[in-house]
Amino acid sequence: MSRIGRKPVALPGGVSATLSGRTVKVKGPKGELDYAFLPEVSVTIDGSTVTVARIDDSANAKARHGLTRQLIANMAVGVSQGYSKKLEIIGVGYKAQVKGKTLVLNLGHSHPIDFAIPEGIAIAQDEKNKNFLTISGCDKQLVGQTAAVIRGLRPPEPYKGKGIRYSDEFVRRKPGKAAVKAGAAAA
Repeated sequence: MSRIGRKPVALPGGVSATLSGRTVKVKGPKGELDYAFLPEVSVTIDGSTVTVARIDDSANAKARHGLTRQLIANMAVGVSQGYSKKLEIIGVGYKAQVKGKTLVLNLGHSHPIDFAIPEGIAIAQDEKNKNFLTISGCDKQLVGQTAAVIRGLRPPEPYKGKGIRYSDEFVRRKPGKAAVKAGAAAA
């Protein structure tokens, strides 16, 4: 039996969950999320505890048991605390600016890139350093996907390290041609 799926989800204070058909709705101070779970599992709500059980012991039911439980647990944390990712923009002339529901990025292209901020996502710039972006929201998947799409607009390159990276990401640097020639000449 799934060890993650067996654990009941304890809802934090101020968070409520309702079940209608095959949809679980979780509501809290940061927002409201819903998830339509698959027919291989069943969900029961007892006060402030959500329990996920599988219908049978088929491979699909086993695979989705822990998944469904963890998605509901992520929803509970998201509507109570929220999720955030931090991005860092590195490069001469690289900058970002939030204008309403649009993030305008200058990343060394011949034109600025207008990124439409998805519904339910907030993007904030650091007060001291405008090249730090904080992406936050209550949906863990949407926060991660938005951060990945923004990073994908100019991923960090290994020679000078320019580009957009996660704040805790380490970019391994490569030596350039000049360093390789100097090393070969010395040997």
